[in-house]
Amino acid sequence: MIILNVSFLGYNGSDILSKLGDDIAASTGSACHAGSISISPVLKAMNIPYEIARGAVGFSSGRYTTQEEIDTVLKRLKEIHTTK
Repeated sequence: MIILNVSFLGYNGSDILSKLGDDIAASTGSACHAGSISISPVLKAMNIPYEIARGAVGFSSGRYTTQEEIDTVLKRLKEIHTTK
């Protein structure tokens, strides 16, 4: 499994998630705080500034993740960026 955490400056991570769709394995914050608008405790502990941490999204992939699925995520992220 690969987990990638990316921060999108000027964006809210939960807004990005809602626009990506339910078929994308991604998250913001931590699982125990699902539904809240708080930054990840790990990012807080790392002293990541709020402006950066609020745009953080974690993406997960595994052995069976296909190139097509990765391309779909990239396409959707590009669409989110161009409609802002």
